[in-house]
Amino acid sequence: MTLVNDPGFTVDWPRDDYSRIPYWLFHDPKVYELERARIFRGPVWNYLGLEAEIPKPDDFRTTFVGDIPVVVARAGDGTVHAFVNRCAHRGAQIVRTTHGSAKDFVCIYHRWCYSLEGDLIGIPFKRGLKGQGGMADFDMAANGPEKLRVASLSGMIFGTFSAHTEPLEGYLGAFGCGLIERMLGKPIRIYGYQRQVIHANWKFYAENLRDTYHASLLHTFLSSYGIDRATQKGGVKMDGRHRHSMNYAFAATDGQDEARAAYAGNSGVSLDRLKLRDGSLMRYVPEFEDGMNLATPTFFPNVLLIQVNNVLSTRQIRPKGKDAFEVFQTLFGYADDDEAMTRHRLKQSNLVGPAGYVSMEDGEAIELAHRASASSQGFTSVIEMGGRGPIRDLEHRVTDVPVRGFWSYWSELMGVEPVGGVR
Repeated sequence: MTLVNDPGFTVDWPRDDYSRIPYWLFHDPKVYELERARIFRGPVWNYLGLEAEIPKPDDFRTTFVGDIPVVVARAGDGTVHAFVNRCAHRGAQIVRTTHGSAKDFVCIYHRWCYSLEGDLIGIPFKRGLKGQGGMADFDMAANGPEKLRVASLSGMIFGTFSAHTEPLEGYLGAFGCGLIERMLGKPIRIYGYQRQVIHANWKFYAENLRDTYHASLLHTFLSSYGIDRATQKGGVKMDGRHRHSMNYAFAATDGQDEARAAYAGNSGVSLDRLKLRDGSLMRYVPEFEDGMNLATPTFFPNVLLIQVNNVLSTRQIRPKGKDAFEVFQTLFGYADDDEAMTRHRLKQSNLVGPAGYVSMEDGEAIELAHRASASSQGFTSVIEMGGRGPIRDLEHRVTDVPVRGFWSYWSELMGVEPVGGVR
């Protein structure tokens, strides 16, 4: 699907395979405004949350689609609904808590009342007082908050503002559906949440999630202790349109000598520098038939499902304007985990998150890229690791190819594809 409406700006792509990205695309306010309309409000499915977070009728959570506040609620009949968290009257935020249980929602400003389905159901003084004032002919049904179409797969909830978005299964494809079913194919239990604000454009993080080879260089904890090394068996896979991708690896598929030789020289990585007193932090308990200990399915535009050894979580990107975004992480395990496995997952969760052994560096690196590129908007980034030309699956992870896949679909939605652009 190619959008033909004039975006109001043009992009002089240095190469049609997206191996060079102009830095101004991260900083121009016109670009961010168009992303609101064509991506987050466009024909895509945005991640909203997990059904396990609202298990009972009347349960709700608040979230975001882009920077648009949204309420996700389970109605009395068990159906899941989502609507914009903004009062239809004067624009105030309706629901001010992150989660809870309620029969309805009332805006504090003028006490307009909404159902869990997002319908406007009550207005104080609608009939006026003593024959004066009121809104007797006001159509409440036509003036409620904006609603999203909602669909779920294996308990993972998605929403879209567009009436033209294809069915969720088609959008995810067999590739995406299979990855979600892999990690969410049985009941889960929510452990908790982590939040981190990064002062950079959200697309830097979208790139980071698809950049497979930075992990063992930036996150030296991963390479030092053999969780994720470029020398391990692994690769990258994408859906047919290259909008969704996965980086994957298999533990204990390389030798220490092989890894030591690969990281020698100017990589800055030393595999023999530190030893752990408690090796149980690194213990991987096999639990998937495919044997992968690392899997990072990333779904356009705003969510990552991640398995790092036995840590399982979702990460949602929540833009906060063109210069900041929040990473919202939901940690979970399986409902049938015994106490020992639950404790193991919780202990190992120290690997991830804003203070995690292998996550905190991302925020620093991304902020450095954002700050430095702001004054270099006439230049481009280099996205050429792994070769140029076709965007394709690879059985190695020393590559930028999934990053180019992201930009290919981004440019299609934004209406700024280069002539003959690679898809």
